[in-house]
Amino acid sequence: MNELGELRPSQLIFTFGIGSLVDLPNMSVLVMGLDDWDTRYCKEVEEDRLVAAVQKRFGTQTAKLYLPPIKLDGMDKDPAAPAIGVPVVPFPRWMRCSLCDILATVESGVFKLHQDMYRPDRTEYVHQGCLKARGGRSPSAISVRFLLACREGHLTDFPWLEFVHKGNVSCKSATLTLREFGASGDASDIVVKCHTCGTERRMADAFDPDSAFRCHGHHPHLRLIEGNCQEPAKTILLGASNSWFPTVLSALSIPRAMDKLSKMVEEQWAELKDTDDIDELRLLRKKQHKFQSLIPLFSEFSNEEIWAVIESKKAGGEQGRMPAEDLKLPEWEVFSNPESASANRDFKLKRVEPPKGFEALFEDTVLVERVREVRALLGFTRIESNADFTEATLLRDGRLTKISRESPTWLPASEVRGEGIFLRIREEQLLAWQDKPEVQQLQQEFLGAHKAWRKLRNLEPSEVGFPGIRLVLLHSLAHALMRQIVLDCGYTAASVRERLYSRQPGEDGGPMAGILLYTAAPDSEGTLGGLVELGDPMTLGRHMQQALESMRICASDPLCSEHQPDPLGRGIHGACCHACQFVPETSCERGNRYLDRSTLVNTFSARGAAFFD
Repeated sequence: MNELGELRPSQLIFTFGIGSLVDLPNMSVLVMGLDDWDTRYCKEVEEDRLVAAVQKRFGTQTAKLYLPPIKLDGMDKDPAAPAIGVPVVPFPRWMRCSLCDILATVESGVFKLHQDMYRPDRTEYVHQGCLKARGGRSPSAISVRFLLACREGHLTDFPWLEFVHKGNVSCKSATLTLREFGASGDASDIVVKCHTCGTERRMADAFDPDSAFRCHGHHPHLRLIEGNCQEPAKTILLGASNSWFPTVLSALSIPRAMDKLSKMVEEQWAELKDTDDIDELRLLRKKQHKFQSLIPLFSEFSNEEIWAVIESKKAGGEQGRMPAEDLKLPEWEVFSNPESASANRDFKLKRVEPPKGFEALFEDTVLVERVREVRALLGFTRIESNADFTEATLLRDGRLTKISRESPTWLPASEVRGEGIFLRIREEQLLAWQDKPEVQQLQQEFLGAHKAWRKLRNLEPSEVGFPGIRLVLLHSLAHALMRQIVLDCGYTAASVRERLYSRQPGEDGGPMAGILLYTAAPDSEGTLGGLVELGDPMTLGRHMQQALESMRICASDPLCSEHQPDPLGRGIHGACCHACQFVPETSCERGNRYLDRSTLVNTFSARGAAFFD
């Protein structure tokens, strides 16, 4: 095993997770499934509510969440240290010589792996027998940029032999080349040729809708072939944005313990959860090297007192009354009543006045001075995304590609710590707004687009999962505020994330009408304090006013303001675009869907549906 590069833990959840392709300086590699991971160097992440939600989906055998393998201090300087990291393999398996353009697989022996133990980023395949090589240096071999994928999550190499011979593979030992004519890189300027029989074909034919390829059901990240797939395979380019869509589940760490000892046990649960009896607890307290961080904390309590709390937590006495998969209900209850939550090192709330000038519309603002979020990767899709980024609990009938051959016993996860602001709209104001005829009409338009969007993706029944016009308002307000406050708080646009709490009266846990804007950066930027500082009533009121004013006119108006939810299902959004409402997709809970700035303020084309006067 050889080191090829570095990735952040959060990138392995949202950007380069299991089954995705990572474009390294000299080759492309595929991140392998959980069966190939070495968990000895993985740190377990504790989050009971998230584990319970995961078990609801995968079964009780999925009992742990692990951070990706991380090198220990000093391993970089030890040449005998084991290779620690996420396993990858070269993919696609076909490569092309950068000089002679010969096309061959990695297994053919034409290309040889050249490793540099001091510079892992220089690891590459070379063509040693190249006839055009000069100066004794073998030219580099580069990964071809054409692949096949289908909506069931299958991925395979492009069938070069079948393609160039148009399905009639008569050459026993064909020699292929892939040459580009021109500098544009367009598929029509790329020609694959068989030098054995002289047949050649342009790559533009691979993207012809009438020449669909048969999918063979390959899951290369699992080393698994499921057999012939009913979905047609489509040609995609290496690095295409639709080659991998993660399905992620996340939860905020909400403290349940109230007394001092229970709080300490909850904070140190990763160290204490495997304790079997009180005798083992006594032994742990004696072992300075293993328990040294806990001895000062628990010095004022006896072994019997500590063990009683551990037993209570193991028995689930503090699990709460909400369903296991309802991740947002306990969060809503805590944010709605911040005095009921006890503070700890990962969670601290403070209630302040509502935004200045908006007291009639908003309840008191809650400053989230400390917050911790844990995210787990459930699976992924290709070609089309059928799940929102954190609303995987709503996914019932969508496609989800597995990340292990068998039912997983653990899932990869990441955790971030930061700060945030929680805003709650007054329920009576929201109900009065929802009763307006113009708002009801807009809701019907969004419902039609929602049904068409699901039908286009073969998701039945089509009306399931519609969040209602209430969420459109909350979502649009969250995006408007995010775009405004990043100009003043010091964070980048991708470092601020939203969490929406929207349920109608009568629904489980309802009514809900709130938004949490919090930092999502996994580094030290997440706790700078700039976001909480903006929660001051005077400051937040000013930003609220500026955010709403910026929504009145868009740089793309009047086209943007005239846009309506698409009845054909190509998009579930109204008057919004990249110039006014869209944010980075990792910051958005709904994939930039269910947005319409006309629900906030009056625009050029919309009158009567605005919540803010």
